[in-house]
Amino acid sequence: MLKLTEFAPEETPVDDVVTLAYDARQKSRVLLETDKGKAIGLFLPRGQVLRKGYVLTGPDHYRVRVAYAEEALSVVRSADPLLFARACYHLGNRHVPLQILPGELRFLTDHVLDQMLLGLGLSVSHEVLAFEPEQGAYHAHGH
Repeated sequence: MLKLTEFAPEETPVDDVVTLAYDARQKSRVLLETDKGKAIGLFLPRGQVLRKGYVLTGPDHYRVRVAYAEEALSVVRSADPLLFARACYHLGNRHVPLQILPGELRFLTDHVLDQMLLGLGLSVSHEVLAFEPEQGAYHAHGH
């Protein structure tokens, strides 16, 4: 098993890719498999979410780029700014990881939250897409 313990500059040439769902990208200690089938162990500083394009390396100098897996998401679209803001408020109040795009919200599918949004007058669709939620106001930039 290769140990990945640190970040390399994103422009670094890579040997492999690891495609991860959001849940796996939040873990700093986990055993995984790269897209080429190599066993890797993450031993990274705690408290970070791995982002698309990050390059991980370790004592063996094997370099792996992070990619996003597609996931089942609930997608809400609204051209009404007040309704959009209300949806953001209610989801944020529940500490839901949320991807905010112009007129569109995405979150990991949760039928209870879908029903809440339907009750607010929004429509919810389900799509399989890459998920990149907001990092949050207190997240330090860089890695």
